[in-house]
Amino acid sequence: MRIEPSQAALQLPLIDISGLRSADTAARHAVAKQLRQACEQRGFFYISGHGVDEALIAAVFEQSRIFFAQDMAEKRRIDKRHSTCNRGYEPLRAQTLETGAPPDLKESFYIGREVALDDPRVQAGRFNTGPNQWPQGLPGFRNVMQRYFDAAYALGQTLIRGLALSLALDEAYFDGYLQDAAATLRLLHYPPQPGQPLPGEKGCGEHTDFGGITLLLQDAMGGLQVRDVRTQTWIDAPPVAGTYVVNIGDLFARWTNNRYVSTLHRVINVSGRERYSVPFFFTGNPLHRVECIPTCLRDGEAPLYPVVTVEEHQVECYRRTYG
Repeated sequence: MRIEPSQAALQLPLIDISGLRSADTAARHAVAKQLRQACEQRGFFYISGHGVDEALIAAVFEQSRIFFAQDMAEKRRIDKRHSTCNRGYEPLRAQTLETGAPPDLKESFYIGREVALDDPRVQAGRFNTGPNQWPQGLPGFRNVMQRYFDAAYALGQTLIRGLALSLALDEAYFDGYLQDAAATLRLLHYPPQPGQPLPGEKGCGEHTDFGGITLLLQDAMGGLQVRDVRTQTWIDAPPVAGTYVVNIGDLFARWTNNRYVSTLHRVINVSGRERYSVPFFFTGNPLHRVECIPTCLRDGEAPLYPVVTVEEHQVECYRRTYG
């Protein structure tokens, strides 16, 4: 029997965001106030009231398990190396997120917005833009993933508008960033942590996320840990049924001059069982310029970062972790 941690036992805030979909301005601002506190103090929080169908979420996990259970030769048919836009399968130890540590003990599958090769955005060489690779012989996989991508994308838009309110900005402040926004759905499979791991070896090395915000689904195995900047210790972010874990990425941190924090996190799968998670990385309009929000500057404070486009920021982040 699975025992859910009580809200009081959680070390990260849990926010019911259903008010962001309300026609009542006061209800939206009430949620925004909670978002602001969570983003300034932790950069990580749980959300309930997200509106994504639980049956669809269950189907995503089921299809993910089926995909990763395939023979390696079958998965390699759609290896990410065959893609011009970082879509497809990525094997164990292909990514090193923690500098100086061994490669991560995870395998993954990348999915993005389906964009045809003759689309002007692909022709223009937009980063991470193009067609997906889809597994053959897995009926239902593509349909489930595309339906979930659309649902998570809509949730990301709702949260971004909530973040605008949380910064005392007009609700439409980030609409240019939301227009034709890029996003990535990633399926992750973590084998159990080895009994005798290499020094520093873990499922996912400590890192911050690249983009705007991340919406994470995790199974019941646990293993996610978040760095507490106040105590310089690692705290657990255990799975809570019916919720997402949401975190601020590097892009949004620089946009707010680090008022909203992008926090280190990692995964160590000590459950002794296979672990699955599903992060959705909301990246934003590749051509949108990210310049420090003036109201995020305190008296006499200068912007910490130069102006950059979303795409320029992403390219540099990928270069650091993939070489």
